[in-house]
Amino acid sequence: MEQSKRNIAIVCGGDSSEHDVSLRSAQGLYSFFDKAKYNVYIVDVKGTDWHVNFNDGATAAIDKNDFSFKCNGKRVFFDYAYITIHGQPGENGVMQGYFDLIHLPYSTSGVLVEAMTFDKFVLNNYLRGFGVRVADSILLRRGEDYDEEEIEQRLGMPCFVKPAADGSSFGVSKVKNADRLAPALRVAFMESNEVMIEKFIDGVEISQGIYKTRDKEVVLPATEVVTKNEFFDYDAKYNGQVQEITPARLSPETAAKVAAETSRIYDILHANGIIRIDYIIAKDEQGNDLIYMLEINTTPGMTATSFIPQQVRAAGLDIKDVLSEIVENQF
Repeated sequence: MEQSKRNIAIVCGGDSSEHDVSLRSAQGLYSFFDKAKYNVYIVDVKGTDWHVNFNDGATAAIDKNDFSFKCNGKRVFFDYAYITIHGQPGENGVMQGYFDLIHLPYSTSGVLVEAMTFDKFVLNNYLRGFGVRVADSILLRRGEDYDEEEIEQRLGMPCFVKPAADGSSFGVSKVKNADRLAPALRVAFMESNEVMIEKFIDGVEISQGIYKTRDKEVVLPATEVVTKNEFFDYDAKYNGQVQEITPARLSPETAAKVAAETSRIYDILHANGIIRIDYIIAKDEQGNDLIYMLEINTTPGMTATSFIPQQVRAAGLDIKDVLSEIVENQF
């Protein structure tokens, strides 16, 4: 019977500041997967050190030629990779390119979509062409000159300074005065060679998960993010300095519009697996809700308290079944 099970690699770790967060997501996924259907292994990737972590603390090196490993003298091959790396190389298309080369199915979108969603500035400008509402922004590359007054005139204050191509937990600053731009840029450039300066949109932050298979579309209930911090930063995300309300307190009309936009963006990108889209719900002068797309996470956090597991529970679904649907959709 064991031979009939698919071998699943939960690929975690990575080379970004969110390496340890990724390991926590891997542990969450390991607990969620249906062990009656799958043999599940955690594969930790950091630099050129790729290895399987066993429950007893032992490890086994991954052969990068075919992503296999040896266990008890036998060679084990994987049928599927569930990528839960937050940042490089699992969220920017690099890992996906490797799996494409060895013909191993994986849980995320393909190389182009991953590279594009990883670069916030590129993504915003791409989706703007499809009518998705996004905040105005400016891109700065390392070493480029900039004019603080011009930035303030165009974007106003406060504004956000964030790494253009990295996760959203590190290197992000809310800048309230133009003279604070320089230190904020220094922090952001520690995480990325490109930095995005983005107009501040005052409103309610929400996040919504979605996945689609050949047979169905599942748009999960949105989560409202309430924090006393300046924004949804690392401490808010991972150290409990936030209130997360699922489903979000939206009017039925706005909730339906956000769900429709989430589905539309998924299709525009031709996405795969579970993605999570973050929005700001602002108001126009007449008090109507305006939906601004903030960013897209193609490898969302998967600990028991992360947004996606919360939303799956709120939808009355079993995360074990959801993961099985996503895996089986590619066979």
